Amino acid sequence: MKPRKGMASASQPVAEVLAELRPGQSVELLKALHILTREGRLNQDSRRKLKQVYHLYQFIEKLLRELPESEAGITLADHGAGKSYLGFIVYDLYFKTLGRGHIYGIETRPELVQRSRELAARLGFERMSFLNLTVAESAQSEALPARIDVVTALHACDTATDDAIAFGLQKQARHMVLVPCCQAEVAASLRQNKALQLARTPLAELWRHPLHTRELGSQLTNVLRCLYLEACGYQVTVTELVGWEHSLKNELIIASYTGQRKRSAAERLQAILVQFGLQDLLQTRFSGLGPASAMVQDLAAAGPGVPPV
Repeated sequence: MKPRKGMASASQPVAEVLAELRPGQSVELLKALHILTREGRLNQDSRRKLKQVYHLYQFIEKLLRELPESEAGITLADHGAGKSYLGFIVYDLYFKTLGRGHIYGIETRPELVQRSRELAARLGFERMSFLNLTVAESAQSEALPARIDVVTALHACDTATDDAIAFGLQKQARHMVLVPCCQAEVAASLRQNKALQLARTPLAELWRHPLHTRELGSQLTNVLRCLYLEACGYQVTVTELVGWEHSLKNELIIASYTGQRKRSAAERLQAILVQFGLQDLLQTRFSGLGPASAMVQDLAAAGPGVPPV
């Protein structure tokens, strides 16, 4: 059978595989992560996975190089680390040669944490720590420093991305690099209030059907996250991680701290929550905004029939 395009064939020379790796990349590391086979080959799934991590690394590397030098070095926290592909590759390609700085991998599955600890010890990656914590728990953990320079969350599921943002705000992160996944919280709220909203505004037609509820909930979740970050003093860029043919969980949010809080972003976020019947999130996910503005209070008081914002 002829291999499909992009699939490594059994006869593919190892030299061709090595040519796809970034300069300085440890082959031993990629084998230990089971990205490369023992023979040094790539299968289709591993190539796709490596392409995603490398593409994300390009964005992270640029941010790392822009950070000011410090005696302690750069700190990076990777939330929902899983098998820590991202953390290990960032360390191997960037932190290893610096001689300072630290990467923290945060993961809830203890077996993956233990495996990552063992691999870091075997490779001599001394400035990597792996913590068996939820994202929310990590914000209070004494195992992490008071400040973190860069926060990453690759495919952190549902509200874990929001927890990563809250962590970044608490740790005064200079940069956050987020690839959200499986946003369900907002969709569930839209579903719960659907009947009321259908009577209130024709906009509710956007989520009347279950499939549309899920899709709109996902889109709305990320829009609200971006507005929240802007309201908290971050400049936000939204782009694709890789082509959609590689992954449907593909939205990349990059936030860099400027200190310029946007009042308009806070007001728009609050108004959207009211318009979609999601006011409860002001007390949970977006409590850092403080009391709702007078404009939002007026909008909420207007009740059914108010025009869309």
